[in-house]
Amino acid sequence: MISFILGTTAELIKIAPVFHAIADRGTKPQIWFTAQHVDHVAETLADLRLPEPAVWLVPKEQAVHIERPAQVPGWAATVLRNAWGRRAELRSILNDDGRPPLVIVHGDTFTTPYGALIGKRILKARVAHVEAGARSGSLLSPLPEELNRKLAAKIVDLHFAPTAKEVHNLRNARGAVIGTGANTAIDAMRLAIDAEPTFPLPAEFGLATLHRFELVSRADKYREALELLRKASERMPILYLAGPPEQDRIKQYGLGDLFDDERFILKPKLRYLAFLPVMARAKFVVTDSGGLQAECNYLGVPCAIHRERTEDRHGPGTTLLLTGMSGDKLQAFLDDYESYRLPDRMDDFHPSKIVVDTLAQLGYC
Repeated sequence: MISFILGTTAELIKIAPVFHAIADRGTKPQIWFTAQHVDHVAETLADLRLPEPAVWLVPKEQAVHIERPAQVPGWAATVLRNAWGRRAELRSILNDDGRPPLVIVHGDTFTTPYGALIGKRILKARVAHVEAGARSGSLLSPLPEELNRKLAAKIVDLHFAPTAKEVHNLRNARGAVIGTGANTAIDAMRLAIDAEPTFPLPAEFGLATLHRFELVSRADKYREALELLRKASERMPILYLAGPPEQDRIKQYGLGDLFDDERFILKPKLRYLAFLPVMARAKFVVTDSGGLQAECNYLGVPCAIHRERTEDRHGPGTTLLLTGMSGDKLQAFLDDYESYRLPDRMDDFHPSKIVVDTLAQLGYC
């Protein structure tokens, strides 16, 4: 049997097409949830037609959304304690259908190495890692993602790497490395990219979403970015989507006057499947999100990555500019974003099929 040990809404989104492709082969995978994130989980599951987690590795009634590093040790201890206490039950589930037991983890969250550790050491199963092999070259940036990936790579047996770059990064890794050609996000995008937006949009607009702690915790850098976006909105409206933490920072730093209802438009953060149709219609994107880099590159949408480092490939041959959190580079992008536009490549890749075909060949589904 196959279980997905996941903990965030982003992981649910990117693993959904793999889950459904496995189920389409007649196997019944399960989601085992660490509750690293709990906000909007129910809505995300419904949007993606995913079942309720079969196992909560943090009791559902005790689950709290992890937002601060100080919360991680207690959460991790709870996850490991529950996995250890239920090990006989979980091993039985994994061996229930007569197929080899397999645990699948995803990406680079705290759940990734913990899920791999639980699968390998506690449950004695093989472990597969989807979206494996990304590297920034610095353990401290982004932190903790780079460390999470490196730890997971030492544990897992099957590394599903999105591109040749990630395959190369894993050249010395234990286990088998399989190139999928792209991130499974591209398959998740197909679920909703053509849907109608949930609110009216300007005829032409840019889109911005900046939320990482390394930016919003620095008042000078956050102010600089928002002021540059405000200035650019005089030429074309810009929609800025902000979650509660970013909205709190905007109030704290006194930046609310930068926004209005016509040019620089502040809206609440959207769930992923509601966000995709908006992103697909944007003329450009300014973000510090790791995931959106891949989506923009597949869609051919110009994207400025406003952070110091990134794990993804950027530069020539992509739609992506890494600003290094430089205001001058962000300004240059806003002045000339069209030079970063490329053709849509959505139909060129089907990574989830490669993942599931490989698992089928190995007898897991």
